Amino acid sequence: MKTNEKVAIITGATGGIGFEVAKRLGKDGYTVVLNGIEDEAGEKRVKELVAQGIKAEYYSFDVTNDEAVSSNIKAIGEKYGKIDLLVNNAGGLGGRSRFEEMTTEFYRFVMALNLDSVFFASRAAIPYLKKGENASIINYTSNAAWNAGGPGAGVYATSKAGVHAITRALAKDLSEYGIRVNAVSPGTIDTPFHAQIKATKPEVFATWKNSVLLGRLGEPEEVASVVSFLASKDASFITAETIQIGGGQALGI
Repeated sequence: MKTNEKVAIITGATGGIGFEVAKRLGKDGYTVVLNGIEDEAGEKRVKELVAQGIKAEYYSFDVTNDEAVSSNIKAIGEKYGKIDLLVNNAGGLGGRSRFEEMTTEFYRFVMALNLDSVFFASRAAIPYLKKGENASIINYTSNAAWNAGGPGAGVYATSKAGVHAITRALAKDLSEYGIRVNAVSPGTIDTPFHAQIKATKPEVFATWKNSVLLGRLGEPEEVASVVSFLASKDASFITAETIQIGGGQALGI
C-alpha cells in the first residue's frame, strides 16, 4: 500500500509523551505508526486515535532488539513506500545505580534502551526517509546529558549525552539527502512516569516545580507541539539542534 500521505513512526508511543506526540502528528495529517511492547495498550491507543479520525496502526517490537527493529521498520517502509518522520521517543531511566555497584547487565540495558535504540531505528529508517517529503528524525535527550544526572542516574546521563552526539552526527551524515535530524530535551513533564512519587510523596513532587524558572511542570502536549514544529516545513532550515522544553529548568535555579 503506497501512500501520498505523510507517514510517521513514533517509538514508545503507547502512553505519556509518546502518545501525545502521535496524537498531535495525527492531527497534523500524518498516518501514525505507534511502536511499543505493551500490546493491549497499543491496540487501545490506536482505537482512540482512529475514533478521532486519525489513521493509525501499532507495531509490537522491542527497540533494544536489533533484528526486531530492522525487520519491523523495513515492513513499515515497504508497506507505505516511504517514511517521512521517525520520532525516537522510546527510552527511560531504567533504574538507579552508582557506578561502583553497577552491573554490566544494567549498564548495557540502559545504554541499549536510550542510545542503541536510536541507532537501530535510524539506520533501518534511512532508506525510506530518503523517499520521504521534508523527511526528518527527532530524538530525545535530557538535561542529564549536560549535568550528568542525579544520584544513580550516571549511566542514563551518559546514554543521553550519546543521543545528543548521534543527533548531530546523523545530521551531518544525512544532510546530503535533505534529511534533517534534531532532538528535544524535555524537562520534568507531568506524565504517568511520575505517578508513583506523585501518589506516595506528594510533598516531594510539589517541590519539583521550584527548580523550574516558570514555576510549574510541563505538559506532554507542550513537548508534542515542539516535535510537530520540528517535523514541519516551518523548521525546514533547522538541523543538528536540540531544543530544551523545560520552562528554564536547564538553568538550574
